[in-house]
Amino acid sequence: MRYMVEKNFVQVLGKIWMPPTAVWRYEYPLRKYDIDNIGEFTRENVEQWLAANAGDFSQIIDFYATVGDKEIPWAKEDSESRYCDILFPEEDE
Repeated sequence: MRYMVEKNFVQVLGKIWMPPTAVWRYEYPLRKYDIDNIGEFTRENVEQWLAANAGDFSQIIDFYATVGDKEIPWAKEDSESRYCDILFPEEDE
């Protein structure tokens, strides 16, 4: 028997409030309520949703979002690697 698990989320890379120069990352899980509030799954609609729901950030640099089989890729080429670098920092040798 196989089970399919659908994981809907938005990964955000942005500047946090304190200290205001620090760049951080966060993954917002999307519930059905959130998806309904986003409306049509476009970059502009997700940006508007983040403006109202991502209060952890003073500035959003970039984001990646996925709902079902639809995805909105990172807008900037280096954003995914910056997100991963924060998630998995290099250890000092």
